[in-house]
Amino acid sequence: MHYNIYVSDPQSHLINIIYTIPEIDADTIEIQLPAWRPGRYEIQNFAKNIQFIEAISTADQKLPIHKVTKDRWQVATTGEKEVRIRYTFYAVIQNAGSSYVDEELWYLNFINFCMYTEGRIGEAYTVHLDLPEGYQIACGLPAEGNVLKAKDFYQLVDSPLLASESLQKRHYQARGVEFNIWMHGNLQPNWRRIVRDFRRFSREQIITMGEFPENDYHFLNLILPNAFYHGVEHHNSTMIVLGPDDEGEGLYSDLLGVSSHELFHAWNIIRIRPAELLPYDFTKENYFRTCFVAEGCTTYYGDLFLKRADVFTEETYIKELQVYMKRHFESSAHATQSLADSSFDLWLDGYEKGIPNRKVSVYHKGALAALILDLYLRKKTNHEQSLDTVMQLLWTRFGKPFIGYTLQDYIDIVEEVAGESLEWYWNDCIFTSTPLETRLNEALAFVGLQMSTFSNGNIQLNVMDNFKAKLQRDKWLETVEPLTQDELEEEEE
Repeated sequence: MHYNIYVSDPQSHLINIIYTIPEIDADTIEIQLPAWRPGRYEIQNFAKNIQFIEAISTADQKLPIHKVTKDRWQVATTGEKEVRIRYTFYAVIQNAGSSYVDEELWYLNFINFCMYTEGRIGEAYTVHLDLPEGYQIACGLPAEGNVLKAKDFYQLVDSPLLASESLQKRHYQARGVEFNIWMHGNLQPNWRRIVRDFRRFSREQIITMGEFPENDYHFLNLILPNAFYHGVEHHNSTMIVLGPDDEGEGLYSDLLGVSSHELFHAWNIIRIRPAELLPYDFTKENYFRTCFVAEGCTTYYGDLFLKRADVFTEETYIKELQVYMKRHFESSAHATQSLADSSFDLWLDGYEKGIPNRKVSVYHKGALAALILDLYLRKKTNHEQSLDTVMQLLWTRFGKPFIGYTLQDYIDIVEEVAGESLEWYWNDCIFTSTPLETRLNEALAFVGLQMSTFSNGNIQLNVMDNFKAKLQRDKWLETVEPLTQDELEEEEE
């Protein structure tokens, strides 16, 4: 399978695409454009951005093509062994799951506009990019010049790309893994600080999980002049869009938070994947009830790793915890849906405000549920077992062999680590709409924290004056393995 991509008029924001389908042995074929993208569990109807489409033979003769669903076409091959699908896609949106082209930037999410042929989704793909002279390519796919190679459609559409003359780049290593940080935008990054902090949280995550799923990893950053915050995980990269570009420390704090979150997804969802999503079915909704694991645990760990790695201070980390609490309790404390049901209903309205008191956020309530579980396991075992243990077992049993876990698998592993039934946890935190406040404060008391709710509904997280609890908090927030002298000297270079 081969794609040729070019932009004949950058001001039009139209991508020109030629999809070549070889070795055809049927009278008709069907081609499918994905209806959704990994990392965003809602139907997105990318086909609405296709301006024009036609099928042509190797002799440049038009072939019959017609739609059979909103994003699927049937082509009459009439004996042709090779067919080209030629079409244009309107690319004018800049968020972490979109595509955009203009006079000085190509930002491509192949999931938006690349099609696959029914029955042949597992075949290898090459992509030729007819880029302007002097453009660099930032992408997780292997490349030879302007030609990218993917082992199958799943890898292709899980590998976004930035290309521009003005890309900025730095790289670092952590535990033998090559990391690349790419920046596009109107800014002058403090690369010394960025590399130090990124190396620290990357190292902390790899040590915690025991190994990294890939040999290399790419942070692709698009920095905008307007306010924005969005990141999407991919198999060996993440696409991040942030702004405004003049925000200073606020922008840097956002960069750290979203980057740590997205990196942990390299384990949790990219490889430790719910069975319902393995493999992805790009034609329809893929319902699953464990997004509180995929996104809730990842949200919890994103900032926790920054504290453990000494990128965040304890004060900064506690402020971030308070943010999750405020976002949950001040907006959906009285929601009627459980966390598991809101996971399932992501496909319905998970990314919009929705009606009052219906759903909860799998990110914010999910992170608080993860916090409750982590602190309970730590208290019960004097920190010998924790949510770390749960994630490590999910990795070795399901993520590394890439076989997909069920909700019951997650329950079984958590209770194995706890050494007991946790019916109270599943009932109060996951499967009902029981308010979390009591369970949360029970967990927080172990580490000397307390959440207060004011009469107007506002939330505040307080640090208690309790020496013994402070010792437990230090244990909870300490690094898994301190930096060696060699690593400290490397930071100074």
